[in-house]
Amino acid sequence: MGDKKLSAAEVRHLYDQHGPALVAYARSFVTDAAAAEDVVHQVFLRLLSPEVEMPDVPVAYVYRAVRNAALNTRRNGQRDTPLDPQLGVFKHRGGNIEAALTLEKALEELPEEQREVVVMRIWSGLTLEEAAAATGAPLNTVASRYRYALDKLREKLRPYRKE
Repeated sequence: MGDKKLSAAEVRHLYDQHGPALVAYARSFVTDAAAAEDVVHQVFLRLLSPEVEMPDVPVAYVYRAVRNAALNTRRNGQRDTPLDPQLGVFKHRGGNIEAALTLEKALEELPEEQREVVVMRIWSGLTLEEAAAATGAPLNTVASRYRYALDKLREKLRPYRKE
């Protein structure tokens, strides 16, 4: 594994590319939006410290770091607050707030392992191989989780599909 340091510019680029998706990912572990943003910011601040060695797939490393930090936040008794519909993670292109909230609720109802693969794949554009590296799960398992999650989401969102 070719561990290396990331420059401040590289860390910034990683944040610009994946920050919003990572916040959505963190919200799958802690529902409080501010806590999720804090988790992501802490991870990126740590990336700037000289002791952090970056593996070959930085985005997988960052997802794993956000996951661990979010789980620590949840474990340390951060109280979950109900989702505020005005602060939804998603915006529907056509302005259909109900469809956006339905998607958010459907994602929330997925098992954690399925939800995290969907967020990594769709919102951050990770390959299934990168998602497997981030979660530490075998590629076949990650592919199955993704497929099951999409099937469940399609079912929940069927009323909003245009025929």
